[in-house]
Amino acid sequence: QVQLAESGGGLVQPGGSLRLSCAASGTMISRNVMEWYRQAPGKQREFVAAITSTGIPNYRDSVKGRFTISRDNAKNTVYLQMNSLQPEDTAVYYCCLNAYFWGQGTQVTVSS
Repeated sequence: QVQLAESGGGLVQPGGSLRLSCAASGTMISRNVMEWYRQAPGKQREFVAAITSTGIPNYRDSVKGRFTISRDNAKNTVYLQMNSLQPEDTAVYYCCLNAYFWGQGTQVTVSS
C-alpha cells in the first residue's frame, strides 16, 4: 500500500523559509513523478512543483526562483525548499505520486 507522509509545515514570517518533506512507503519514488500541490482556504487545489523520475523539475510561475523541489531516492523522500515566503503562499501543501496517491497535507502559514 502506497503511503505519503508530509512534514515540515508551520508558521513563518514573510520572507522566511521552510522545507517540506514527503516520505513515501510502499513504492520507490525513484520510478515515479513526484509533485507538490497546495490548497488555500476557499480556493481550488493548485499545482506547485514536480520532479520527474530523471530529476527534471517544473514549477508554477509564482514560485519560480523561490521554491526548489528535490528528491533523495535513498531516503525515498521528496522535498520542497521554500524561500522568500509570502502570505499568498499560505495553504495546505500536499505531496502527490503519479497524480494518484496523495498525502494528508501539511499546513504552511505565512504571517507577521
